[in-house]
Amino acid sequence: MPEEVTGGCMCGRVRYRATIEDDDAYLCHCRMCQRATGGVSIAFKNVSKTAVAWETEPERYVSSPIARRGFCAQCGTPLTYEAQDHAFMDLTVGSFDDSARFKPVEHSGCESWHRDWLDTSGLPASRTDENASMVKRWMDALGKLPD
Repeated sequence: MPEEVTGGCMCGRVRYRATIEDDDAYLCHCRMCQRATGGVSIAFKNVSKTAVAWETEPERYVSSPIARRGFCAQCGTPLTYEAQDHAFMDLTVGSFDDSARFKPVEHSGCESWHRDWLDTSGLPASRTDENASMVKRWMDALGKLPD
């Protein structure tokens, strides 16, 4: 059943509403996405371009002969991957207000897949509020931990 969800960049300047059909998402591991994000992969939700309404349009740059990417020029948040000749686009999962709802259902660009970075469940883990120096920095700067 279609549902409207919201999202935007880290600083809040760029905001959007999107109508989605499900919670399916995917991970792209291609070198272009790695370079565009500085990460080993990026999580995307594929949506119809007509299903997205921007309160403030993101800036966009042509990242290849076939696509452009939307981002916030103020804070740098990557927001979209948009093929030039396609009716659908990808929104970054991390830019949704409720990003935890989405579940990966496939991998793309696997020729550049860094598998050691994705199955990390066996590594030691800690919460931000358990890191005393990080807590102090946030408390000194903001008086609270970030959301």
